[in-house]
Amino acid sequence: MPGPLLPSLRGAFADGPGRVAVAGESLSWAELSERVNSLAARLQGAAAVAVDAQPTLHTVVAVLAGLAAGVPVVPVPPDAGPIERSHVLRDSGASLVLGAPAWPEVELPCVPVPTERSVAGGSSLPEPDSASAALIVYTSGTTGAPKGVVLSRRALAAGIDGLADAWAWTPDDTLVHGLPLFHVHGLVLGVLGALRVGSRLVHTGRPTPDAYAAAQGSLYFGVPTVWGRVVAQADSARALQRARLLVSGSAPLPVPVFDQLVALTGHAPIERYGMTESLITLSTRHDGERRPGSVGVPIEGVATRLVGEDGSVLTHDGTTIGELHVRGTTLFDGYLGRPQATAEAFDGPWFRTGDAAVVGPDGLHRIVGRQSSDIIKTGGFKVGAGEVETALLAHPSVVEAAVVGAPDDDLGQRIVAYVVGEGVVAADLIEHVAASLSVHKRPREVRVVAELPRNAMGKVQKNLLGQ
Repeated sequence: MPGPLLPSLRGAFADGPGRVAVAGESLSWAELSERVNSLAARLQGAAAVAVDAQPTLHTVVAVLAGLAAGVPVVPVPPDAGPIERSHVLRDSGASLVLGAPAWPEVELPCVPVPTERSVAGGSSLPEPDSASAALIVYTSGTTGAPKGVVLSRRALAAGIDGLADAWAWTPDDTLVHGLPLFHVHGLVLGVLGALRVGSRLVHTGRPTPDAYAAAQGSLYFGVPTVWGRVVAQADSARALQRARLLVSGSAPLPVPVFDQLVALTGHAPIERYGMTESLITLSTRHDGERRPGSVGVPIEGVATRLVGEDGSVLTHDGTTIGELHVRGTTLFDGYLGRPQATAEAFDGPWFRTGDAAVVGPDGLHRIVGRQSSDIIKTGGFKVGAGEVETALLAHPSVVEAAVVGAPDDDLGQRIVAYVVGEGVVAADLIEHVAASLSVHKRPREVRVVAELPRNAMGKVQKNLLGQ
């Protein structure tokens, strides 16, 4: 990692136009640095610090202060309930809470976050070791209690630099997004990325189409739900024609939304892939092909492979499905306090993502879904839920779709589609998929629902379907 993780806080971009604006409150690099470094001086020696990760400038200052002090930062989701919050704070070993969040069950000392534009005592501290822990980000806990993912300063820097190269991201850009500040997408890419690259940052508070249109950025981040709402407001979408890149991630972007973005903005969106444990490892390049459904190629410093159920390394033929393994400079240091879980997540230097993928001869990757829930074994075939969902979304009556496998005495698993739409006729959708893909990939059941259950990042929570 050449130089400091966040050079903007050490005057590297003092003469540039960079500013940070969150929900309407704006600071220059110098003002931000003053607030951050004055708070950082009070945090030295803490085991870890917790931050109520609201979409505010307060959160940005708090997170950066922990990083400046060399203290691991634990971003706590604002919607976490008391049980989850208590687990995160206890498991992380946080000894301080930055700010004064309304957490009645928490008895940790609170340190106020500076709110004035000028704060005395803002001298920067020595740069922490690049191998030290920067963030402890907790997983969603879908397979048990949330696990703390330990991310080093070195990994954060490598991930940001790899994406800056892939996207030609420079200090001349203005990054716009309104994503949550407790996940990799919104916090690492969307805040630390801008501060490392030196670009201006506008966090809109909420990712609304009107806010995106008004921000006049050159680089926009969003999840598929955000982009779906943007294209539903044609005037807001057209305002993004002045942008340089539109980036989508955290869940697959439906092909119809991809096509509408092209039609309304003139930009084929960049799609990328990553996990909390690996950061962002794959992306379409700014100067490469942008194919719907493709998440591109490995960024610099990252390698991938596909592995079959028997442990063999699979060919990149564009059709063979395997588990995606990743190795490289962006990987996490392990699950906090869980050496067995960490060991089980790796095969030598390779991190087992648990995601099923297909890689073409050209190296472009396509994520099919989770190995555990999105690979459906039906009648002797392996079917990726993602390709069935893509086919369903191409039908004019379907707005949203999620496909799962249900136990079946005859087939092993039968394909069940949950769809949101108007005028849906199950038989028509079944025939549409059979004609678009192949007969064995057609849904055996179609269930119309009012909405699909999603988490804060817009990912469908398939374990809640049918409940």
